[in-house]
Formats: sequence, structure tokens, C-alpha cells
Amino acid sequence: MIEPNRPFRWDLLRPDHLGSLLDGVPEPDLWFLDDLADCAAKVLARSGDGDLYFVGRSGDSVFDLLGGALPDPARLHLLPLSTAFVDHPLFDRLHPAEVAQLRANLAAHGLTPGLLARGSKPVVLVDVVSSGGTFGKLLDILRDWAADEGADRAAIRRRLRIVGLTRRTHTSPNTRRWQQHAGWAQDVTIRNVSVETALFGYLADRQQKLTRSFGRDLWAAEGVRSPGRDHRTRRALAEAVAIVEAGRSPAVRAQLARVLRREPAIAEPWLRDLVRRLPLLPASPG
Repeated sequence: MIEPNRPFRWDLLRPDHLGSLLDGVPEPDLWFLDDLADCAAKVLARSGDGDLYFVGRSGDSVFDLLGGALPDPARLHLLPLSTAFVDHPLFDRLHPAEVAQLRANLAAHGLTPGLLARGSKPVVLVDVVSSGGTFGKLLDILRDWAADEGADRAAIRRRLRIVGLTRRTHTSPNTRRWQQHAGWAQDVTIRNVSVETALFGYLADRQQKLTRSFGRDLWAAEGVRSPGRDHRTRRALAEAVAIVEAGRSPAVRAQLARVLRREPAIAEPWLRDLVRRLPLLPASPG
């Protein structure tokens, strides 16, 4: 048995265990909060009542906001994974040991071919997207794994969905979507959320993250299990904690509810029920 590995990340829904980590850290400026709340609500509405897996690190703030806001955040999952150097022309193909470690890591998140084929609720992969390369490689990994295990690949395809966070642009009837350039995209349900340009650039390129990018060179590295305590990481931690707390606020929850009610999915019972249960009073951590 191979032990699964994942980068350490604090449980921000229980901030009491942070101790003095945030002492002396400046209060973060959540200049992007309104746009983040709009994005988070649309991701939720377009999930089809599925379990949300935020791939990599770019969507961490969406995860944190929804974690603070939702009455039951159990549908939210972080999937730390970078596929940047998987099947890259300048690098070797994955070695058997890397494949085994990657599969052990995915299995720890419940993402095995067998579990995917047998489940009923959608499994929704969420990430900032440009060309869709990360999604394509992750689906290739799952497809090869399913073939090795003889799992029902058609059932897996039916259950998997993608929500891509895309940079907002002027649209026209001739606008080309990223999925139109990805041949694999014909086999999976895809929904997109258009993200305001400044927020998109911040999440994708400029935001300091709590964890290192979890690429193939770190999939088995024990060092990723230890928390960072440097100044940049502590500032990132302060921002993430503030986002969770913002999600608990009546103002952000009311904004989420307003956006959700404007989404076409509000015609579906699951989303109407979620909006009814969205607490509009502050919730204490714990």
C-alpha cells in the first residue's frame, strides 16, 4: 500500500487552532470580495448539485468563501494537483512509481475509477482555465486508470463535470470558447463562469497561495506535509481566514442568495432548497 500524500493546509473553518500565527500580520484588503462572491455563487449554481473539487490552487479563495457561507460545506473539496509537467515534450512520461503515488493521492480524495463509476451525484472539477490543459491531463489520468481497472468509463464520463473559471471578455456570436479547441471536451459536461478581469488575474497569477504548487516532483515528498511559517505564507493565511469570515457575514450570504436566484438553475429544487437554507445570520466558528 502506498501512503497518500498532500500539501498541508490549515482548516480555516476552525481558526482557533492558528494560535499566534497571525500576530503582527496586516489586515488583508479584500478589494475583490464582491466579484469573488458573484463567481462563487455561479460556480455553485452551475455544479448541478454536485461535489465540487477545486483543482490546483487558483480556486482556493472560492473554496474558502463558500466554506464560510454554506450551511453544509461537505460538498467542497480541495484537490491539490499540478499536471504542468505530465506528458510535457521536454520531460519523460510518468514512471510507474509516479503513477502509483498519483493514484494513491487521488484515491484519498475519493477519486478512484470504481467510486466514480458507482456514485450518483456529479463530481465537478473547478479551476481557472485558459486552454483547459489541466482538465485534459487529469481526465487522461482517470481514463488510463479506469482502463487498467476495467471500470465503466461511460459511467465515469456521465458523472464528471467541469466548471471553468474564464477571463471575462466582450462576447459575440463568433466568440470561440476554450472547450472548442479541446477534443476531449466533447466527452464531458462543461459549464463556464466568466470572471472579472482583475479578479481572474489575481487568482491565476498574482495571489500568494498557502501551499506550493503540487507537481510531479512533490507528489511523494514528505516535506509538503509541514506548514510554511514565512511572512508571505502568513499574509496568505490572513487573507484566506478573512475570506472565510466574509463568507459567514450576512452581507456576503445575501449577495450569494441574490446571484443564485438569478441563475437558471434556481428552477431546480436542490438550488431553491439551498438558498432557503443559506443562513443570513453570522455563524460562529466550530
